[in-house]
Amino acid sequence: MPINLDKPHRWKADTRASVDQFNQWFMLFAPKAYRDSREVTIGMVEQGLTLTSDLTKIDPATIKANPGVLQVLRMTTCPPLARDRLVGLADSSKNFVKKLEDGKLPPRLPPELLEEHLDKISGVLSKLLDTDIFPWIAEKRRPTLEERYRSSTIVADRLCGAVADPIVRNAQEKRQLDLLEKRLLNKSYKLKPHSPALPISEMEPGTFAFRMNVLVKSSHEGGKEIRIPVDAVIQPMKAKLPHLPVLIEAKSAGDFTNVNKRRKEEATKMNQLKATYGANVAFVLLLCGYFDAAYLGYEAAEGIDWIWEHRIDEIDLLGI
Repeated sequence: MPINLDKPHRWKADTRASVDQFNQWFMLFAPKAYRDSREVTIGMVEQGLTLTSDLTKIDPATIKANPGVLQVLRMTTCPPLARDRLVGLADSSKNFVKKLEDGKLPPRLPPELLEEHLDKISGVLSKLLDTDIFPWIAEKRRPTLEERYRSSTIVADRLCGAVADPIVRNAQEKRQLDLLEKRLLNKSYKLKPHSPALPISEMEPGTFAFRMNVLVKSSHEGGKEIRIPVDAVIQPMKAKLPHLPVLIEAKSAGDFTNVNKRRKEEATKMNQLKATYGANVAFVLLLCGYFDAAYLGYEAAEGIDWIWEHRIDEIDLLGI
């Protein structure tokens, strides 16, 4: 039975309530999430300075040995470089740079091409270093501890600024899953990983798992089986096996623009789940924030229902 997708007369009021809820959370907790992330990032930047001998050794060998340091190095230039800008200046590729920032080297790239790409990237970074915040480079000396810390905080602020939205989104998603967990535990459910060797229809009744990879048929690869991540998978207490569990995707947003860019992601997931498990699959969104009628109408047209976080009790309508 539909929960919200068939009630468009309530959408505007629910959007207003959801926006208010998100904004209240943001004002109270988002600055802490940002500060916590900043502290971790400062440590990451200091490690980057150590790996590059305080930015005096930005060369292919250093990046090859520590590819993940590239994300920090992009923020040490003047101006700080977005990933796409570095790709353009170094005549490299987005996939190559992203692979490095994930801490990996492209496994299939011939050694001579790898060296060529790394040489161009390190050349761009070295040429554009922001010597105003790294005065020891021009003066050809070692930095003081105070200079190191000050420059690390500046680079960390640049890095956090570049990823501020994901920091807040991740903190909000964690809060949503914590809310789900508390509610389920209060109903005597158990947090218990499901064996990937068994179909999800064999998931133990009264259990739930977070960030679970669910097997589906790909819509782009000729029906090839792939695994897609689902934020929460819940097998109702009274389920009689085999029984498909309830699949919940936690979604939060601080503006209307991004949600309408990302709405196709849920539709793709829904189509893959239907193709694999049938039309009656229970795939539901848990929403908090800026979700307007355009977004909600799109999801409803795709057959995707949702629960508002400000009415979390509606989860009971899923048989949970």
